[in-house]
Amino acid sequence: MIEIRHLCKQYGGQVILHDLSVTITRGEKICVIGPSGSGKSTFLRCLNRLETPDSGQVLIDGEEITDSNVNRIRSRMGMVFQHFNLFPHLSVAENIALAPVKLGWLTKDQARETAHSLLASVGLEDKIDEFPSRLSGGQKQRVAIARALALNPRLLLSDESTSALDPVNTELVLSLLRQVVDDLGISIVLITHQMEVAKALCDRIAVMENGRIIEENTVEELFLRPQKPMTRHMVRGFDEDIPLERLTDIASAPVYRLGFRPQSVKRPLISDISRRFDIDVNILAGNINALVGGDVGYLIVSFEGSAQTVQGAIDALRGEGVEVFRLDQTNGLNGRTATGTADSSPACTETAANTALPQVVPASAGE
Repeated sequence: MIEIRHLCKQYGGQVILHDLSVTITRGEKICVIGPSGSGKSTFLRCLNRLETPDSGQVLIDGEEITDSNVNRIRSRMGMVFQHFNLFPHLSVAENIALAPVKLGWLTKDQARETAHSLLASVGLEDKIDEFPSRLSGGQKQRVAIARALALNPRLLLSDESTSALDPVNTELVLSLLRQVVDDLGISIVLITHQMEVAKALCDRIAVMENGRIIEENTVEELFLRPQKPMTRHMVRGFDEDIPLERLTDIASAPVYRLGFRPQSVKRPLISDISRRFDIDVNILAGNINALVGGDVGYLIVSFEGSAQTVQGAIDALRGEGVEVFRLDQTNGLNGRTATGTADSSPACTETAANTALPQVVPASAGE
């Protein structure tokens, strides 16, 4: 189990992480998603002490990471970087074998055998003696994943590991991450700004904005019931981005967001309630999302009818397990016009000023 307790970090007086706390269970795949500048990468780098938090704790299986044990605990973690970070002067096998050999865990011959096995698991055993310059981007990232697994970690950290890849290699890397995490039973924390990546891989999503985790839930519940404007913007922003003002210009009645679970997404519930309650349903937007646990969908609609019949239709939809959320100007869909603003956290700024932890120089061996 990984526990993050009240993590704070600032640069030059600006608070980057505001009192973050989250727990990650063994084998869980959690995605941290948010816009650029929200603090995602800083959060990840604080987990393995590539950045030292100003206050707060990171515990791995109940043991806190400190300056005295950082290298030992870091050996329980693997990290996959956005731009691969392979050593260009080392072969693929040497890149993978470097950390276990330098730490004294394996001999060179044993490490090469491990490298061959790991490369076979990522489909690159024939590239064992190649150099990074002769690999494609997708191949480099698969080597980076194999390298991250060389120490048999309990936790895998992934920092935008698919953002530099084309769609085909993105799906390949995601499939590989799913496989190795499930086969080895390790946990993964994946940083991304791509909701498509999060919904294809993760069990749980934490949404960050202005250095805070503003919303956290299972992938299915987050898509069905996004609570914060930024979350609703990110859930739907990959499909279309119509401001609520535009929707209310189109519809003469109140606008609702309907969330459909896997068991109801394929059923003709809208036509059913339209007939049963003799109301017109104006469909303004919608999408179906393929998640790891099944398909979920949403519709943006307005109902034309008397207040009594509209309420009856809404109650009927809720009775079928549909999430119904009325939208207005204060909670509307366009997250870019309704997001919060950065603020100063007294707990973080005071702690950072008075009790900042000493900086730790990261070890260089394969990290």
